[in-house]
Amino acid sequence: QVQLVESGGGLVQAGGSLRLSCAASARTFSSYGMGWFRQAPGKEREFVAGISWSGGSTYYADFVKGRFTISRDNAKNTVYLQMNSLKPEDTAVYSCAARIGGHSYNYTSTYDYWGQGTQVTVSS
Repeated sequence: QVQLVESGGGLVQAGGSLRLSCAASARTFSSYGMGWFRQAPGKEREFVAGISWSGGSTYYADFVKGRFTISRDNAKNTVYLQMNSLKPEDTAVYSCAARIGGHSYNYTSTYDYWGQGTQVTVSS
């Protein structure tokens, strides 16, 4: 069992930045691929970014490319999402997820564990 706890959300003005963190309880954290997803009110959960177990490969949704950066520190059992140039449409609950394996990082079905999420609100 892996427990994931997100932090770092909050209220920020458009154009601002936030860094989300996701702390994992797994002793074998470095074995897991990780992803960030978000869900806005009335919308389906959508993929934001993913990172391989080693950090050597990263994946992004088109709408965040050039603005968001995913990274991980396996020594700290933590994955990060640096969000810059935030827009009001980025407002959502952001959740991290862990996966043992699978194909595309984009699909929620390939993830085995989920955090509770952290709220990000971007004001215009």
